[in-house]
Formats: sequence, C-alpha cells, structure tokens
Amino acid sequence: MLDSTWGTVFILMVGVCIVVGSILIFRLHAFLALVAAALVVAFLTPESTRQRYLIENDSFVVHVDADQPDELRIHGATSKQLPPGSTISVVQLDPKTQRYEVVGTARVVSEADPELSVVRAEFQQTSDATVDDKLLLRAIYSNDLQSIGKELRSTIGAQVATGFGSTCTKIGILIAMAAIIGKCLLDSGAADRIVRTTLRLCGEPAAPVAFTFSGFFLGIPVFFDTVFYLMIPLGKAMRLRTGKNYLLYVLTIVCGATMAHSLVPPTPGPLLVAEELGVDLGVMILVGTIVGLFCAVYGYIYALIINSRCELPLRDSPDFSLEELEESLKVDESQLPGFWMASLPILLPVILISGHTLVSHPSFPIDLSLSTKRVIETLGDKNIALLLSAIIAMGVLIRQKRTSFEDLSKSIQSALASGGVIILITAAGGAFGQVLRQTGIADLIQNLPDASPQVICTLAFLITTAIRTAQGSASVAMITAAGILSGIALDGGLPFEPVYLACAIGAGSKPIAWMNDSGFWVITKMSGMSEAEGLKYITPMTASMGVVGLLVVLAGVTFYPNF
Repeated sequence: MLDSTWGTVFILMVGVCIVVGSILIFRLHAFLALVAAALVVAFLTPESTRQRYLIENDSFVVHVDADQPDELRIHGATSKQLPPGSTISVVQLDPKTQRYEVVGTARVVSEADPELSVVRAEFQQTSDATVDDKLLLRAIYSNDLQSIGKELRSTIGAQVATGFGSTCTKIGILIAMAAIIGKCLLDSGAADRIVRTTLRLCGEPAAPVAFTFSGFFLGIPVFFDTVFYLMIPLGKAMRLRTGKNYLLYVLTIVCGATMAHSLVPPTPGPLLVAEELGVDLGVMILVGTIVGLFCAVYGYIYALIINSRCELPLRDSPDFSLEELEESLKVDESQLPGFWMASLPILLPVILISGHTLVSHPSFPIDLSLSTKRVIETLGDKNIALLLSAIIAMGVLIRQKRTSFEDLSKSIQSALASGGVIILITAAGGAFGQVLRQTGIADLIQNLPDASPQVICTLAFLITTAIRTAQGSASVAMITAAGILSGIALDGGLPFEPVYLACAIGAGSKPIAWMNDSGFWVITKMSGMSEAEGLKYITPMTASMGVVGLLVVLAGVTFYPNF
C-alpha cells in the first residue's frame, strides 16, 4: 500500500507531522525532531520505492528501435559518460513488483550526439522477460547496480547516517567558520565599529537607514539573534538621545537582519537550501542579496509608516536596565578596530566566492590563463574563502584586544559550541531531506516542471510558510521545504534557474512569526515589547516582507528566468 502515490503522501505527511509535532507539542530539540522524522520515513519507505529512486538517479533512459530490436538509443549521456566500446546493463521496470530487473546488456557503438546527448548501443537480451519500450527501460553500469544493491541492504540507521554525513561534508566547515567569524566580530568590537561608523556616516536623522543596512550586512555571517543582541542597545541609545522613534529603531534593526538570515549564505538556512537544490553558492549570495535588499527597503518603508501612527515606549528589559545601557555605550571608539579592517571578514568571502562564480560563467569576457583560473578556483572555494575570513577575524581580535592564544582558544571554543548545534540541526535536516527523496516524492510533483515558473515558486513559498507557521523555526522550515522540493530541482527539469526556487523558500520562511518562534521572543523581551505589541508590529512586518520577497522572485523568474 505504501508503494503508491497515496502511500508516498502518507509517508510525507507523517514525516512533516513528526517534525512539527515534536517541536511544537513535545518541545523536543530540532535536531532530535529531524532525526526522529528521518528514521520513521526511512522505516516506512518500501524497498521497491528506494530501488526505483536509486536506479533512476544513476542511470540513463533507454529506447528500443521498433524496426531493429537489437539496437538501443541511450538518452542523456555524453561520450565521456558512455564512451564507444563500453558495456552497460539494461534494466526494465516490472509492472507487478514495481522493481527494476536486469533484462540484458548493451555495448555502446557510437559517439554521443552533441545536440541530443544520445548514443547508440547493441543490445543483447539475457532474460526471458519481454522487452517492451512502453515500460521504463534504463541503462546503468554494473558497478553502480551492485552499489545500489548494497545500499538497499543497509539498515535505516545507516541510511539516515549517510544523509547526515553527506550534508556535513557540504556545510560543516562553512557553518563552523561562520560561527568563528561572528564571535570574533563581536569580541573584537568589529561589529560595534561597523554599526557606529554607519550611524556616523548617515547622521542621526538617517539612523533607521543605518540600522537597516548594518543589520543586513551583519546578518550575513552572524546569526539573527546575535545581531539583534548587538544592535538593540544602540537603538535604545538613539531613543534616549532623540526622545522619540523607538519603534522605528527596533523595526529597522529587525527588517535588515531577518532577510539576510533567510536569503544570504553562509547563514545555515540558505546555505543548506542552496546545497539541496544544487545552486552555486556565489549565485545564491548574489541573488539572495538582491532579493533581501528589496525586502529590507520595503521593511524600512513599512517601519516609517507604522512609526508615524504608533508609539512604543522605552522600557527596562530583562537583559538591560536603562542604567546598564548607558554604561555599555561609553566604550571609547579608539578601542575599536578600523572600519575596513572590521568589514574585511564579511566582505572577503563574498568577494572571493562571487568572483569565482563570475569568472566561471561561460559569458565571462576575459580569457584567463589556466594557472590564474586555478588560483581563483582555489580561493573562491567556499570552504577556503570562509577559512581565510575566519583567520582574518581571529587576527583582528588578537590585534585589537591583545588576546592571548589561551583566551582566543576559549573564545573559539564558545563559537564552535554554538556552531556545532547548528551543524547538527542542519545535517539532520539534510538526512531528513535525503530519505524524503527516496520515498519517490519527486513523482508526486513530476508534472510540476511543466507548470509555470510562477506557480512553482509560489508553491515553494506556501509550503515553507505553512511549516514555519506551524513549528516556528525559519531554518527548520527552509530545510524541510528544500527536502520536499529538491527532487524537481536536481533532475534538471526546472525551466528556470533553481536559485529562484531557493529564494522563494527563503522568503516563505518569514511568515508567520508568533509565539512559537524563538526569534519572536528575543525581539520582544530585548526591546521591552509585550507579546501583544510583538504580534501587532513584528508579525505583520515580517510576513509582508516575505510576500515582497516572493514578488521580487516572481518578477525575476518572469523576465530573466535563465542566466
């Protein structure tokens, strides 16, 4: 029964309900909820469904010539993948068992057609089964077929661990380095310098603009909660100086940092979404930044309008009394690093990764030497770029605070402790996404690529919004939605760039922020808002920013679907 469309729907709903219910009802940690969901989904998925997924993921479509049954056409292959003279197994889907069975072998006899990616092969049948071109025929190397057989015999624990490990390979170093960068920016005073310099350049009347763009800039390498912790004392200080506009300061801090949190790597959510959907990291940074800035500008305008109609009083908060706040702002600027040195750990990885993406694009106009391309490729590697940035951030901390290596070690240990939790959650989400793909979920939406790009992106937005609203965490919502939708992105069937799908998921993680969201409580408690005020001011702003993000994505996918 589970080896059917409704069975796949049932398994999907069970997995999503376990994630949402475990977090919302039982208050389980997100890591445990995602691992539990992955184990249950792996347990419920029939072996025949897994076999079909694994074979179709590693094989080529085959057609039999009706006039020449001994000759096959293998589609989607290049001469490098299937060189002339190579021998490959041919499998056919048995309609009764819904499993692929070996029906023969094929020997490639022609070079691949460069336009159609088709090779011809001589077919030799080795079974008594009737070879029917109306049934699904696939060509796959025998070694790959044996590897699939071995994987099918693995336990559900091994299946989940494989997905967990493969995700760690993609994002583990990145998140660890981002955590170190964020911690060093805070401890060295670099983050404080960026905000203060932006405020000084913009001037006191333009402080909300400074808060918006400082929040966005800092939200790229630093987690949202940390950015808000850093900037809210400055917002309160501006309120003490001006005697007004406290609501405007709070909302502009939120609108900048929250969009970077969901759209621009190396923040964990968009980082994993990019990896799950096969989006180049440089492209994700560039497009995510564009979409995020549109949303942040809208959030700024929204904050101005709300501030003109409502007023938020400045109150003592559990973390800062007003007296403590005034003391914290008396740090002499001479004790802070220079602006460009403070900004370098943030700018460097963006420049290196984006530069590599631009140079690697086929339309790049300059013909570089092989050695130059190799250097750019090495420095633009996401792991190397973040590692270099982390080294610079640690250097800034040592230089500015005269920190000993022992104190630096303690600081890094603290950063890795918090980053390690994020790695666990993100890798568990990757494991959940992998076992979801093996349920055959892509078959449920196999006709989706035939729908309009606008419909696909809107669906991605709505799926993410539903999960975010139900369980509260934007990152978990993005991870879960990416697992559901990755099948249609990775098979190359999308009629547009998958980065638009990734940004639609990021925008969909904004609605609806309410009491089940830890970020909601950080904002309300640190700013001195009541829960009712949070629902009145924060919830509608972030939700409408998400909708604006979707509109920007829809505009992009309509007028510039491929690049």
